[in-house]
Amino acid sequence: MGDEGWLRRSAARFVGAIRDAVAEGRPVFSEVLGLRVVVVNTRPDIATSFVLSRFTAAVSLIEQYQPWRLRHLRRDADQIRIATFPSRGVYFAGERTVVTELSFLAREAEFTPAQVAASILHEGVHARIHEMAVHLGFDLATRDMAREERICRRAEIEFGRALPEALGAPVVARAADALALDDAGVAPDVNWREALAAKALADQEAVAAWRQKSRE
Repeated sequence: MGDEGWLRRSAARFVGAIRDAVAEGRPVFSEVLGLRVVVVNTRPDIATSFVLSRFTAAVSLIEQYQPWRLRHLRRDADQIRIATFPSRGVYFAGERTVVTELSFLAREAEFTPAQVAASILHEGVHARIHEMAVHLGFDLATRDMAREERICRRAEIEFGRALPEALGAPVVARAADALALDDAGVAPDVNWREALAAKALADQEAVAAWRQKSRE
């Protein structure tokens, strides 16, 4: 009984530490299928365990249907960060970090694990291109971002076609629509200051609505 009591107390402290970290926006570290994952959850209305389960389901699809993409991602990125951001995903080359957006992962009714997987895979291709460019000594300042985006979209289409049709069709359709855009459309010039401010406001409104509903 003494050992069982110690285990229960230890488990309670562990869960409590995660809950406190999440509430304060401190990172929670995990490992998912060989990927180092850090969750920075600043949204009390979103459960860290839920987004991690969604992320795991998405990466599992990559492992099942295009395992070499997952092997590349393990090599090309030092970590995956799940955090709030004004797009579904992004690759920060300086940190060798792929970001998958927190609320994007949380919106289970809108986005399937296949769509989440396509976004992760897309950013993984950016990481692969960057690593290859560094290895070959290319000047990264002269990158053709529209061409690079099209490579990533084609990778999404290949992934979508590898999936069962019901899962893959939305992935293929969205990527094909993006490929049909001109250079400015496929790789738009984003004002990130405005985008980040808009995302912060949207998050604040979502949390306020959640708190109001919790009080009713």
